[in-house]
Parts: sequence; structure tokens; C-alpha cells
Amino acid sequence: MSTKKEPKELAKQFYTVMYRMRRFEEEVFEFYKRGLMPGLAHLYLGEEAVAAGACVALREDDYIGSTHRGHGHLVARGADLDRMMAEILGKKTGYSKGGSMHIMAMDKGILGANGIVGGEIPIATGAAYSAKLRGTEQVTLAFFGDSASNEGTFHESINMAAAWNLPIVYIIENNLFGISVDIRRVTKEHDLYKRAEGYGIPGEAVDGNDVYAVYEAVSRAVERARKGEGPTLIECKTYRWQGHHVGDPGEYRAPEELAAWKAREPLVVLQEKGLLSDGEIEEIRASVEKEIAQACKFAEESDYPDVSEAYKDVFVDIAASV
Repeated sequence: MSTKKEPKELAKQFYTVMYRMRRFEEEVFEFYKRGLMPGLAHLYLGEEAVAAGACVALREDDYIGSTHRGHGHLVARGADLDRMMAEILGKKTGYSKGGSMHIMAMDKGILGANGIVGGEIPIATGAAYSAKLRGTEQVTLAFFGDSASNEGTFHESINMAAAWNLPIVYIIENNLFGISVDIRRVTKEHDLYKRAEGYGIPGEAVDGNDVYAVYEAVSRAVERARKGEGPTLIECKTYRWQGHHVGDPGEYRAPEELAAWKAREPLVVLQEKGLLSDGEIEEIRASVEKEIAQACKFAEESDYPDVSEAYKDVFVDIAASV
């Protein structure tokens, strides 16, 4: 955890991680527009403060359950940008041969992004159960969107975690839309964190565009979980800039709502705290630009997998593995 870091050092870390996410996603979008990326990607643009604040609160050996919009979680956790970008382009030098929605980085505790809405919630809960059984004091973060909180996996998993005091923090990235459906039209109670009360666990809402608010809330929840006091539900209120995926123009959203959220986006909110000078911000940006340029170059120059690998890693010989 980074609780002992000086304010300036922490601000630099937050800004670096968030700008790295921003530029990574922008370049993914460019690859899509150039026709170099197979399939689609779900961009994290506008939500950077959630992953940045939450992941800094973790230990190196903690776990993360990610979503179809999971690039930001991996970047915040320190995943290799070269391998991530190669994965986006379907190259053999990528992380896990699953593409944008299925990147797994076990060396960083990333249990895998997930193309099933709410599919990561029980997986993350299982990791927390494992940590409790093994007595490791590891904590798991389960990220998911607002619409996933209406899935059965959400309720079943939180009920189990609450009953068994599992070391897990459930984080709702409430960007208000599940594909094109406004969560406020299909859910009676718009403050989703209040659902925690029904399971007898703490719940709170935070400004998901304020990296410090996220960091402080998740740090408290992680500390509770590590002490054996069970799960917490945190709702981070934020907004995605793009449509559901790179091919979705997002015309179902009110332009004035998007403009209002963009006006107080995560990088601006951090800058307004006055912890970093203009010179320090420019230095961070220049360094990140070099990282992103290298990642793009690596991905474009990497080879595609040979056709002979089409069925590799699809099946497991159970008899040979026991």
C-alpha cells in the first residue's frame, strides 16, 4: 500500500497512472479506426480515477477480478504495456491469447478480464475464499459495472462473502449506462451502494472522478478485509466518454450530460488540487508518451500466431495434469 508516501509522490503516481490509461485507450481506439484490431474494445476513457485510486490501495500479492472494460485495471496494476497492446492486436507476444476482453496477468494478480456481465464477481469471490482458507491475508477487488449489480451473480456472491466474512471489496463502476440502457430508468434506487445494507456489510458512494476519494475509500475497505472483518461495497460514480465499445457512437446519451462530466474529468480534478506544477505534469506526460509509442511499435512489429496454434490452450488433458 502507498499510505506512507508523501503527498507530492502520491500525486505524481496517480497522475502518471491515469495519463498512462488515457493514452493507452486513445491508441487502442486509433488501432481500431485503422482496421488493425480484430474485434471490438470497451474503452476506460473517463473512468481512470477508479482503477488508479483502487489499485494503489493494494499489496503486490492481492487479486483483481476485472470486466470487459478492463484495460484500465491492468494498466493501474502495472501490467506490461507492450504485451497489453500486442494482445489488443492479436499478436503472439500478447498476454494471454484472448484479446481485449480476456486479458489475464496472473503475475499482477489479474484473474482475467471477462466478457460476461457480472461473470468476474463470483471468480473474485472465490479468490477471496481461497485467501481466507490459506490464511494469507490477501484481499481481492471485484470491479463491475452498474448493470452487473442487477445480475444474480452480484447478489449471490455478496451474500456468500458477507456470511463468511471474506476478504473482498466489491467496486461498482457506475458510469450510468449498461450498453445503451440508462441504469436510472431500470433501477428504482439509484444509489446502488445502499444494497450493502441488505447483506449487513458497509457500503458507501464516492466521487469516481476524484482519485483521492476512491483511494481513501478503498484503503479503508481493504484494511477491514485484511483484518478479517469482511467485505465492503463501494459505488464509484463516474462516466464513460465513449459508447459501449469502439464501434458505438453513444448517441443515446444527452450531449450536455457528457459535456458536464468531461468538464470535471479525473485528470482535471487532480490538477485542480494544486499538488503538481505545470512543469511536473508536462514531464509526466512526456515520459508516458514514450512508453505508449514503444508499446504501439512493439505491437505492430510483433508477429501473429501461426495457424498451428489455433487449438492450443483450448483443451486440457486432465489425466496428464494430475
